[in-house]
Amino acid sequence: MVTVFVEGGGDTSDLRSRCRRGFSEFFRRAGLEGRMPRVVACGGRNNAYGSFCHSLDASPQDHVAILLVDSEERVGRGVGPWSHLWARDKWKKPAGATDDQAQLMVECMEAWFLADKEYLEKFFGARFSRNALPGRRDVERVPKKDVLAGIEKATRHCGKPYHKGQQSFNLLAKVDPEKVAAASPHVRRLLDCLASAADSARR
Repeated sequence: MVTVFVEGGGDTSDLRSRCRRGFSEFFRRAGLEGRMPRVVACGGRNNAYGSFCHSLDASPQDHVAILLVDSEERVGRGVGPWSHLWARDKWKKPAGATDDQAQLMVECMEAWFLADKEYLEKFFGARFSRNALPGRRDVERVPKKDVLAGIEKATRHCGKPYHKGQQSFNLLAKVDPEKVAAASPHVRRLLDCLASAADSARR
């Protein structure tokens, strides 16, 4: 079994349920149906790391645990996830964990939405201002503050302006995973890792 311990979902059962559904649907649409990981919405990033570490000690050997959190900052070229997480959060790579067991959303999950502007227009409607979004195709190079500010500005005059949590997981379930993976090398790495881990766990 593969379990993804993901940052997200806040402190309420409703948001955590939305988070689980959003990531699960994204993974299904990315081609993982039939070998789907279990998604655990952990709320804050420290909770995600703690739950991940605990699972390494408590789970059977055929269980693969994966940590998925926002990078919060730019990830330097050639810098692996564990090195980034140590430098930013002082999180140690647990004994026995592999590099593939740490995965990053760079710089935040909302950056994924920038890869599918067509769906954002469809979701938010006619008053959505696409030109207010950051224009870079390499979404991992857009600072988190610019991602969030751009989405907020683009939806300001919509009937349903963007609110993190309330709409983010609905969007996650519907954006095109192939577009996201093409714009974000870390998403491509994540999907490849999940597929490989699922195949290994079934052997």
